[in-house]
Amino acid sequence: MIDEVLSEIRSCSDNLKRAIIRPLTLSRANKLVTVNLVTDCAFNEPDRAAALKVLKKFVPAYFSVDLKITKLTPDCEMVRKKIYQGITEISKAVAAVMTDDEITVTKDGNGFCYTVAVAKALAPANLCEKIDAYLKNSFCGEFYGEIVSSKKNIQDLEVEETPDEIEYELPVRTFKIEDFEILEGDKIRTLATYIADLNSVRDEVVLCGEIEDIIERSYTNKNGVEKTYFNFILNDKTATANITYFPRLKTIEKIKALKAGDGIVCTGLNEEFHGSMRYTAKLIDLGKIPAGFVPEKRKSKPVPRYYRTVKPQPFEDTEQTDLFTQKTVPGCMLGKSFVVFDLETTGLNSSAVSGNMDKIIEIGAFKVENGEITQSFTTFVNPHRRLSEEIIALTGITEDMVKDAPACEDVMPDFFKFCDGSILVGHNAAAFDFKFVDYYCSSVGYILERKVIDTYPLSQELLYLSNYKLNTVAEKFGITFNHHRAIDDALATAKIFIELIRMKKSLPRV
Repeated sequence: MIDEVLSEIRSCSDNLKRAIIRPLTLSRANKLVTVNLVTDCAFNEPDRAAALKVLKKFVPAYFSVDLKITKLTPDCEMVRKKIYQGITEISKAVAAVMTDDEITVTKDGNGFCYTVAVAKALAPANLCEKIDAYLKNSFCGEFYGEIVSSKKNIQDLEVEETPDEIEYELPVRTFKIEDFEILEGDKIRTLATYIADLNSVRDEVVLCGEIEDIIERSYTNKNGVEKTYFNFILNDKTATANITYFPRLKTIEKIKALKAGDGIVCTGLNEEFHGSMRYTAKLIDLGKIPAGFVPEKRKSKPVPRYYRTVKPQPFEDTEQTDLFTQKTVPGCMLGKSFVVFDLETTGLNSSAVSGNMDKIIEIGAFKVENGEITQSFTTFVNPHRRLSEEIIALTGITEDMVKDAPACEDVMPDFFKFCDGSILVGHNAAAFDFKFVDYYCSSVGYILERKVIDTYPLSQELLYLSNYKLNTVAEKFGITFNHHRAIDDALATAKIFIELIRMKKSLPRV
């Protein structure tokens, strides 16, 4: 339908004959459709009225239409950079062996002509068609492209081999158990592993902590006999674990006598179950965390030297050019780097206590340096579990989109590297998104700095709105985006963050 709408708008006025439509937004609550039209010609009020008349033909009568028209005329340099950015997304093989100086662009009437110099053996047959489509998402006018032979011979291209990373064994932290007393075991335990370090499959792990909750449950075995088992919520001041325990007949009464606040020592195994880690106790004894125990700060693996799975891309946005026109970058942002991120997940469970923490299915992140958005980091993530109908409907992400995506353990080292030296920023991130990246980074040995700027409370501090949801705050600043997709939410949050800091003129404490 968008193509039909655009065709009529282009035919209603010569000044709009090469116009394009940026992503439109629909607010059911306000019964409002907002349309952003971009043209490369000067326009007047009759042009706007004609376009508005066309739009109203396609929009239900009970919706109002807010039409915004922007004039944008790209120059050759803008188009050249956009072509290079497009190639990095269209063909990694071509991008790996070329530089942006192998692209030439000239203005031709109402459009642009360009050439891309590349070894033809590497170039897809429809590369120019894909570049044209990519350009038309950002700029008005026509584009005429040609692939020309590169002066480089494919045999002479030096392919950089990524050296192997240095092997690094992440140490498991332990503490001394106090007041140990045998309840059903036959061996004295002196050291317990931090629950926070319980991220890998291990046959025998000793845990010690205080019972926060104990639940007696029952099940029927294969012989039809009803059996009792227990779920303990155990806290050792480093983290909380959900522990399953199947008691022995001779000690079941002793286990039933345990209560919240008691200190216990569990000996058992940590295993993978339905895509999550599960700890099952084989023996339970008595013992306590040392008095005055302060957990040792966990050491992180070194920052990876190379991106392995997901590589950041340079970011350029024509809207950003308009956004910063005649606007001063706050001094508090100069010389600083921020990573603004957003996630889509399989659900809302951000705690590993239940043993079934939800998985990440998409990461979107943008780097803001000196007040300008400079790089993007985006990928789907294979959760290795089925997606619910609710999540598919909410995000538009299907199982086909994630089935060939990299696994979380392959993505998180690259995300950690992308975040190195930057302050994390997100909308409602402290309460939700950060818990996911913190857990899944630490599960592969990378410890993030717990410094997060949250634009949700920052918006509450600086703005007066009916609510502070991301789309409401974005609308306040005239930012349009496709809500509930990580990459789009992250970009909107990055723009909101810059505007909020411009208003505040200082960074919030983290």
